[in-house]
Amino acid sequence: MRMVFRWFGEGNDSVKLSQIKQIPGVEGLVWALHDLPAGEVWPLERVQAMKRQADQFGFHIDVVESVNIHESIKLGSDDRDYYIENYIKTVQHLATVGVKVICYNFMPVFDWIRTDLFGLLPDQSTALFYESDKVRDMDPLELVQKIAANPDYTMPGWEPERLETLKGLFTAYQNVTNQDLMHHLKYFLEKVIPVCEEYDIKLAIHPDDPPWEIFTLPRIVTTQHQLKEITQLVDSPYNGITLCSGALGVLKENNIVTMIYDLRDRIHFAHIRNVQLFDNGDFIETSHRTMDGSLPIDQIVQAYHEIGYTGYVRPDHGRHIWNEDCRPGYGLYDRALGIMYLWGLWDAYQQIRGKDEVDVTNSLQFKR
Repeated sequence: MRMVFRWFGEGNDSVKLSQIKQIPGVEGLVWALHDLPAGEVWPLERVQAMKRQADQFGFHIDVVESVNIHESIKLGSDDRDYYIENYIKTVQHLATVGVKVICYNFMPVFDWIRTDLFGLLPDQSTALFYESDKVRDMDPLELVQKIAANPDYTMPGWEPERLETLKGLFTAYQNVTNQDLMHHLKYFLEKVIPVCEEYDIKLAIHPDDPPWEIFTLPRIVTTQHQLKEITQLVDSPYNGITLCSGALGVLKENNIVTMIYDLRDRIHFAHIRNVQLFDNGDFIETSHRTMDGSLPIDQIVQAYHEIGYTGYVRPDHGRHIWNEDCRPGYGLYDRALGIMYLWGLWDAYQQIRGKDEVDVTNSLQFKR
């Protein structure tokens, strides 16, 4: 596996590149131009500037998360071809700096939903928290105001300019079914995947988070069956998935280990994190350690090891610990701890299988 770390850019992240460099085994940055609204072409000069910035610390920028899909594409609106052409131009620009994977999602309106950015865990750390009853009873606008209230760091997928048209979007989606949304995804993939094949960039769809209907919006990336269906909409190795254990794992019927074996050839990017599930439908994110949550992180890593996974992995969200001033879910400390836990499992499986080499790509080189 190839370990990468999500970074939101200079001036938009509490974590410095010099700090990421000190986490063993991290070889690249997962990045995006977060200030650009969905549907705009990413300017070539800004893409190349990001490459130069990463090069200073020896990081690659192979993985982008995310090039967001404009709502017109999801809705199947008359102007969707314009935004698809913009998407294609962005893919072409990303190819100039060696990007290999684009993570994206097809969730209407919201990229993800939580009710509390600072849910309290027993050890007094905090983490992203989802309360089922609150979502059932909450007006979507109230949720927006709560998530967007952090003045220091915008949350990915909850950028203010994206949510200004919220009321109109809910009206637009009133008559869009899951079948409609899947059809619109197929139309998008049929246009974009041939370009991805030409430029050697894989698309990796992220699951709906959480993977069930919320606010009556359609959801089509929630189960193993749906993921399989999506990979067949355009049957190309460039049409793949981002397998997120935390997003899919909150639906108890989803078996992440089984998914890894079944979808092994289409997993271009893996998010690994743990969550604690409650009987009433609530969940809270935890440390990555297997026994701290409800997901078998040890078995998940073992499955990746057994299929010989050579794709990209990131530790996904972390807790807010040690009074760190950071974007909720995206601090340095707990994600670094998560990486070391994942490497510990991976290295142990290497030894068990009798392999001498350990796949750590940024081993220290000492100067005498």
